[in-house]
Amino acid sequence: MPQDKREAARRRIEHLAREIARHDRLYYLEDRPEISDAEYDALFRELQALEEAHPELRLPDSPTQRVGAPPADGFSEVRHVVPMLSLDNAMNPEELRAFHERVRRALGDERPVEYVSEPKLDGAGVELVYQDGVLAVGSTRGDGHLGEDVTANLRAARSIPLRIPVPGARRPRPVPARVSVRGEVAIPVERFERLNARREKAGQEPFANPRNTAAGALRQLHDVDRERLAALEFRAYALGEGVPPGVATQSQVLETLRGWGFLPSGDWQLCVDADGAIAYHERLLEARDRQRIEIDGSVIKVNRLDLQAELGQISRSPRWAIAFKFPPRQATTEVLAIEANVGRTGALTPVAKLRPVHVGGVTVTSASLHNQDEVDRKDIRVGDTVVVQRAGDVIPQIVRVVPGRRPARTRRWRLPAHCPVCKAASVRLEGEVVTRCPNLDCPAQLKNNLLHLAHRGALDIEGLGEKLVDQLVEKDLVRRLSDVFGLDRETLAGLERMGEKSAENLLASLERGRSTTLARFLVALGIRHVGETVAELLAAHFGDLDPLMAASREELEAVPGVGPTIAESVASFFADRRNREEVERLRASGMRWEREAPRRRGEGPLAGKSFVLTGTLTGMPRAEAKSRIEARGGKLSGTVSKKTDYVVAGAEPGSKLDRARELGVEVIDEAGLLALLGE
Repeated sequence: MPQDKREAARRRIEHLAREIARHDRLYYLEDRPEISDAEYDALFRELQALEEAHPELRLPDSPTQRVGAPPADGFSEVRHVVPMLSLDNAMNPEELRAFHERVRRALGDERPVEYVSEPKLDGAGVELVYQDGVLAVGSTRGDGHLGEDVTANLRAARSIPLRIPVPGARRPRPVPARVSVRGEVAIPVERFERLNARREKAGQEPFANPRNTAAGALRQLHDVDRERLAALEFRAYALGEGVPPGVATQSQVLETLRGWGFLPSGDWQLCVDADGAIAYHERLLEARDRQRIEIDGSVIKVNRLDLQAELGQISRSPRWAIAFKFPPRQATTEVLAIEANVGRTGALTPVAKLRPVHVGGVTVTSASLHNQDEVDRKDIRVGDTVVVQRAGDVIPQIVRVVPGRRPARTRRWRLPAHCPVCKAASVRLEGEVVTRCPNLDCPAQLKNNLLHLAHRGALDIEGLGEKLVDQLVEKDLVRRLSDVFGLDRETLAGLERMGEKSAENLLASLERGRSTTLARFLVALGIRHVGETVAELLAAHFGDLDPLMAASREELEAVPGVGPTIAESVASFFADRRNREEVERLRASGMRWEREAPRRRGEGPLAGKSFVLTGTLTGMPRAEAKSRIEARGGKLSGTVSKKTDYVVAGAEPGSKLDRARELGVEVIDEAGLLALLGE
């Protein structure tokens, strides 16, 4: 071999070894990975290939010669009596068939080879050692030979039996004096989402993903998060020591573990050849997003334990098993630009334009950043290198920025102060994360606003449906809401699927819509947070549109049932010149309603009545129930007393229900409340 090529191979091997070791440290010890699993696998496979081609250049501390990371300072070491090996990967059916052929050649005869296929859980590997049936030590995989003693943390996982077999187990096999159970600790997706919801509510940064959250939970030394530990779930998949007599196959190992009280890794299947394992893998891939725990592939193992022993192992992995990985759902790419899109509801959504990258079988070129808070939290900037994934294998999203690859002199990105479509000043209400264009006639949201105007709870214009609205806007016949009242029979009759009769019916419906109530008109305007109940409150309080339009935020907030967010929304809407002009055009088109005498606090059919809410109402949010009660003159209290007239009890009521019964206060359900409201 030419000396220059050999030297290039040596330099590349050294570089790859350093890079992989660095990424191991970032992932296992610092919980801040910089690259995706797919990129890591690619580096590892390249190093393996180079070492196979040049075995004399293999470094003594090469990452291919060990499994994971060394124990961290602060945990005592645990030596695995039987090494906890990692698995080689197959990335496609051809590589899995090649594994099958290697197994057949190694066995050297015509014996049929049966496999067990299991889900590959996306968690952290651990070993549990039981002495005389009692949990003695729980440890991480570590480097495959030495792990970290995390027994105290593992005991908090309720799915880990402290004694085996668990009480009530049906006909379990006898438990040897010393048993080591191998498996994966993970956090089910639902529990992970609950953890993050609580963290966000407490103002804490959410966890990145279930796998890192589970691994990090095990390695807590101080200020231990018990809730995080309780969310862990252990899934068993192997025995290191203590295989009971009569257990001769991997499938019997899994049945034994189930009989002792462990959750298995998932639904496994016996496969007679590589094609059966491929078919199982494809079914698992199809069901991937319906799993309780995230999975990233399948594991295929020779079923007979004696054949496993005969096949043996290489330095870091067994010859009798392989991990068949799913297509990567994460990849690394570059943010080329960030743009603000205006949605149908007026929401301004930042969207990252990405250098095209292949993720999970499709090419991803953009990803929603949701809102300004999300951009700020992840600190995403133009020019950044980012990790992208397809959430649920469908929606592209940016997981995180890779700080070490950020170019110099980048700037934080901000949503524009004006709508990119109509140039109206954008508005972000207090307490909301979404920035919006408030302009009724913004072209980006005109279709949606027209459909809202025609809705039954608004002007109830029968015949003004989605397909007709599409034609009216796309043919430039309607440029603003008020234009719909200027349509004539000839124009309508010339549209697709519209004849003379349909045109007459729509015109008649538009005429009926002109005669409405102030509350319905307010709903038709589509003011943020103003639904039917709030519209009734405002109409009852102000009596007519002019005093409402002239009201300050403070005056609006003084209306019973109207809080600061609603008051800000209404005030901002009518403060916009474009909206006021459109309201006047609607009035000029013939919109009319009867003026009502303003109703002040304490007036209405429930005037003087005091209510207390407890439990969950199924038909309406609690805030809506409060608004409806106050709109009819009632008042809400947080405590039950002898002065309380009604306690409204929903599902799972609290101690307020008991207090009401003690005091003899009338208790009603949701149906009773609706009856009092006259609905």
